[in-house]
Amino acid sequence: MTKPLSNTHTDQSKPANDFVWSQTLNTESANESANIETHPFGPVLPPDATVMMMGSFPPTADKWAMRFHYPNFQNDMWRIYGRVFFDDADYFRVGDEKRFDPERIRDFMFERGIASCPTVVQAIRETGNASDKNLTVVTTVDLDSILPQVPKVEALFTTGGKATEVLLNLLNTPPAKSKYPKTNQSIDYPYQSHDVQPSYKAEKVHDLTLYRLPSTSRAYPLALDKKVAAYKEFFAKVGKL
Repeated sequence: MTKPLSNTHTDQSKPANDFVWSQTLNTESANESANIETHPFGPVLPPDATVMMMGSFPPTADKWAMRFHYPNFQNDMWRIYGRVFFDDADYFRVGDEKRFDPERIRDFMFERGIASCPTVVQAIRETGNASDKNLTVVTTVDLDSILPQVPKVEALFTTGGKATEVLLNLLNTPPAKSKYPKTNQSIDYPYQSHDVQPSYKAEKVHDLTLYRLPSTSRAYPLALDKKVAAYKEFFAKVGKL
């Protein structure tokens, strides 16, 4: 059974990779604990953000080209952002090097009011790779601590099935899997906070919308141009273009 993990990151002057998730493990054996990985990149939470990108888990460190979200140079996330906002797939690239510039990305996210937060904080890689289907989720994001840091967020968007599933299972009444949004669809997301003061008689409800966008992994069978079009349509819909 997965559980949320709280965090106390409030200093947004520091890069996201300086963030350290507070760890509270409750495992059944030392061997299991040894296989548990904690997400290496903390959330990027611009206080004026109106949308928040929520992925699952990064690849193993040998695949990283930078210490930031979507660190694999082969993943097209930052090429898609470059094309959507600047009509340049290499906008966030460092010259001719096979890496992107995490500070430039982070500055852009603060300027445009786009947050980024993992849905999976701790997990076990059953096959040693980044495949979502072989990822056992141990600890999920604690939205009770994240959402107050981005009070203007109205929309969440996921980049694949695992993140979508994790978020929907955080609802008090999760929808049946048959009701999950398909790629390029959205669903109401009435998240109810549990971290409330004892004097409150009702939980605070965040009336959000959850959008599911195409995975930016090259393993996802969709042409890059179509992925760019999907992200461009989404960002236009939420007022970022």
